[in-house]
Amino acid sequence: MDNKIKDVFMAPLNIMNPVLIQVLGICSALAVTSQLKPALVMGLAVTVITAFSNLIISIIRKTVPNRIRIVVQLVVVAALVTIVSQVLKAFVYDVSVELSVYVGLIITNCILMGRLEAFAMQNKPLPSFIDGIANGLGYGMILVIVGAFRELLGRGSLLGYKIIPEGVYDFGYLDNGTMTMPAMALIMIGVVIWIHRAYFYKEEK
Repeated sequence: MDNKIKDVFMAPLNIMNPVLIQVLGICSALAVTSQLKPALVMGLAVTVITAFSNLIISIIRKTVPNRIRIVVQLVVVAALVTIVSQVLKAFVYDVSVELSVYVGLIITNCILMGRLEAFAMQNKPLPSFIDGIANGLGYGMILVIVGAFRELLGRGSLLGYKIIPEGVYDFGYLDNGTMTMPAMALIMIGVVIWIHRAYFYKEEK
């Protein structure tokens, strides 16, 4: 059982990463990665929602009629998204404003519905909860990597704190403004996918 749980947790972080391998959740990944802080918050939000929606659906899976299972899944996810959205507004209002509609659109994230259908409806609560955490972390990991590089190269900062010393700017260094543009999110994710598949991912033949 321990090995199974370990495999469930590790797979989304590498060989079954929802962004790098399955190319899911790309829209929100492109939208919130201009800076590290919103990318980090979005990653945590998706992790919490994926974990608890998996847990809830796994618990009630045998009582849900097959013909309305999608509706039930959507209701569970929508309720969790609403709770997370209100928590963000209460504790990190500036970030919730920056994330705008993208928190609400978590309900349409393919990663959530995919894990509910493919895993939570077929497995017990504990593995389902672990699967949700792992897929959320796998998704959030990519957001953090892309957000960190875009903010560092585009603004010279991380989490709003200046990282590149003023002396570097005195020598003529300029922040790369194109890194803050939406198109660069797609290019950065493409680069991350290329590096992962070239050096870390071995496709089964």
